[in-house]
Amino acid sequence: MRSKHPAVFLDRDGTLMQDVDYCGEAKDVHLYDGVSDALRRLKQRGYKLIVITNQSGIGRGYFSEEQYKAVEHELARQIGDDVIDATYYCPHLPQNGCRCRKPSPHMIVRAAEDYQLDLAQSFFVGDKKSDIECGRSAGVKTILVRTGYGNDTDPELADFVADNLNETADFILARGR
Repeated sequence: MRSKHPAVFLDRDGTLMQDVDYCGEAKDVHLYDGVSDALRRLKQRGYKLIVITNQSGIGRGYFSEEQYKAVEHELARQIGDDVIDATYYCPHLPQNGCRCRKPSPHMIVRAAEDYQLDLAQSFFVGDKKSDIECGRSAGVKTILVRTGYGNDTDPELADFVADNLNETADFILARGR
């Protein structure tokens, strides 16, 4: 039996990079300050780093799946190609009622199965209510970041609130891994 790994699940837009409403162009990828360093610190301490993102711009026809992949490639380049372990995305519209769209925990559950993750030792970091609800539904600790829409989201929903991803990493790493 393989041992399970803790993970940090991360929303993309508004958490790792500036939210530009339906980002379909690699030139629009702008990381928040300190993101790469914070993620590297978590990775060095043994956390799997998994991006969980709704991308209804694909379903709306605003950009293609190929454009989405180009954005992901640019994000990985700016963070560092060896940092993010996986990305799970939902291309569906909110009204489609799919089972993968956040706040459903489906993408987290799939990642946990695919990567042998220990959800009880894991975290979800995001800037929106749907991120926090997704993490709670999956049984992981939740962290609201005050980037993106974070200042407009009720802080009482999350287990912890951080100003940015560096503060988030400090909090997670202080918990003992």
